[in-house]
Amino acid sequence: MEIYVSTDIEADGPIPGPNSMLSFASAAFTAQKELLGTFEANLETLEGAQGDPKTMAWWATQPKAWETSRQNLEASELAMQRYLIWLKELPGKPVFVGYPVAFDFMFVAWYLIRFTGENPFSHSALDIKTLAFSALNLDYRSSTKRNMPKHWFDPAPHTHVALDDALEQGRLFCNILAEIRGK
Repeated sequence: MEIYVSTDIEADGPIPGPNSMLSFASAAFTAQKELLGTFEANLETLEGAQGDPKTMAWWATQPKAWETSRQNLEASELAMQRYLIWLKELPGKPVFVGYPVAFDFMFVAWYLIRFTGENPFSHSALDIKTLAFSALNLDYRSSTKRNMPKHWFDPAPHTHVALDDALEQGRLFCNILAEIRGK
């Protein structure tokens, strides 16, 4: 059985290494939208890394989300070890789900490999925007949330707090999947 691990990350720049993942969270769902569990961590910044000026200017417009991401900081080594254990305890094979998957997966895969030496997702990552693109029959760049049917969205704010966004995006993914599969 596949478990869809909706994941959202917050970072201080566009790439891992020179920039740090500040926080991340995952919500594990079955295809039937059953929430199996969640994981979240706020991370200390990487040694030698620094915030990207454009990203930091954006963070200045999001003070509540910034404050939330900087509480209860944990070393990346410890957080990623806990995350790896959590992923391995899921009752099926994890599939990474993100919006956009290219950004979130890049950070999580890099951190998993760097700090645990393994990535249980392998290269299994689903992009919610691509799923919507195939369901909507629009151009890819037009397949944005504002062009998606309202019934795909459960009522939830997009807060830029990793766990809130992972839950919101996981439910969106499950709703699109159910429609595609005709359920």
